[in-house]
Amino acid sequence: MRPSGRLADQLRPVTLETGFIKHAEGSCLVKFGDTHVICTASVDTRVPPWLRGQGKGWITAEYGMLPRSTGTRTDREAARGKQSGRTQEIQRLIGRSLRAVTDLSKMGEMQVRIDCDVLQADGGTRTASITGAYVALAQAFRHALSAGLVSAFPLTDSVAAVSCGLVNGVPVLDLDYAEDSSAQADANFVLTGTGKVIEVQGTAEEAPFTRAELDALMDLAETGVRELVALQNRALLVEA
Repeated sequence: MRPSGRLADQLRPVTLETGFIKHAEGSCLVKFGDTHVICTASVDTRVPPWLRGQGKGWITAEYGMLPRSTGTRTDREAARGKQSGRTQEIQRLIGRSLRAVTDLSKMGEMQVRIDCDVLQADGGTRTASITGAYVALAQAFRHALSAGLVSAFPLTDSVAAVSCGLVNGVPVLDLDYAEDSSAQADANFVLTGTGKVIEVQGTAEEAPFTRAELDALMDLAETGVRELVALQNRALLVEA
C-alpha cells in the first residue's frame, strides 16, 4: 500500500483552476495533491535582442518556491543574490517543454513569459508547473489571437508532465514527497498530448534499474499524461 493509499497507477487528486490571477493574460492554479503552483503567462510585444528582425517569437519561464512552501522556511533566492542550480534547471525545462509544442514562427515578434510560483510543495513541483503552465500559455495565446497580436493559434500540441518511480520495488505513478524521498529510482516524463516524448529525466538512487522497469515507468507516465491532458482540455473548455 502506498503511503497515500493510492493504487500504483493512480494520480493524486489534480485540479486546474483557470483565470486565477486577474491581470495576467493567462493563469492557472494547479494542484497535484498537496503540491500547489500558480502559473501565469504574460504577453510581451518585444522579443529578446538576439531574436529581433527574425519574425518569430519566444517563450521563456521562471520558477520559484515560496519560503514556506516546504516543511521548514527557506530563504528567498533573491535574498541570497543568485538562483540555485535546481531553479535554473527547472525553469529551463519548463521553457523547453512549452516551446516544443509551439510554432514560434506563428507568434511573430512576441514573447510570452511564464512564471511558476510554488505555494506548497509535496513532490512533483516541476511536473505540476509544466502541466499548469501549458494551460496558462494556451489562455495567453487565445488572448493574443483575439487582440490581433497573432494571426493564427501558435500551439501545435499540448504538453503535460508527471513523475514515476520505483518504491519498494514497485513502479508507481505521481510520487509525493514521502515516496520521492525513499524511491529506489525516480523519473520525470514530459509528453505531448499525442504521446510524443519531449524529455525524460531518470535517476537510480540505490541500484541501477532495468530496461523492463524503465518501460513500466514509461507506461505509467503515458497513462498519467492522458489523464492530465483530459483535465487540461476540460479546464480550457470551461475557460473559453
